[in-house]
Amino acid sequence: MKSEIVFNKDADAASVYIMHIYNADVTEVWNYFTKSQFLDQWWAPKPWKCETKTQEFKNGGIWLYSMFGPEGERHYAKVKYGEITEHRSFDGTDSFCDENGNVNPDFPEAKWLFGFTGVEEGTKVTINIHFASEEAMNQLLEMGFEEGFKTGLNQLESILSSIK
Repeated sequence: MKSEIVFNKDADAASVYIMHIYNADVTEVWNYFTKSQFLDQWWAPKPWKCETKTQEFKNGGIWLYSMFGPEGERHYAKVKYGEITEHRSFDGTDSFCDENGNVNPDFPEAKWLFGFTGVEEGTKVTINIHFASEEAMNQLLEMGFEEGFKTGLNQLESILSSIK
């Protein structure tokens, strides 16, 4: 049974809340959010692809990756990981950057908090994204973030269903 993706925007708090339940155990879902070989399979909405340049999943570590499109366009981003509680939660600051990880100040940074909870149906993933301002949040949303991220989450659901 496919679960719906909850995607709530809170302008006053300059934040987005996302929740989705996957029919898979916590360890499996955790791996798809924390290991580059799995992230690369679903993080970019098709026909775009995600390609990890480097990843060090630890407190203070960096995931530097790009999304590249069907016309050859490529956009880099990085996540600087914060606190990690194995198989439960992790947070990080997400930024647009160049291929060397230098932050692009023309785009907003966002603080992401990921939570993983075992539930009867499998694993509930919650994602809270906090922005510096409502304007920063809207800038990302206007770039098609909601549709793109939902597409990626659905791609992950298909992958997890196919390996059952």
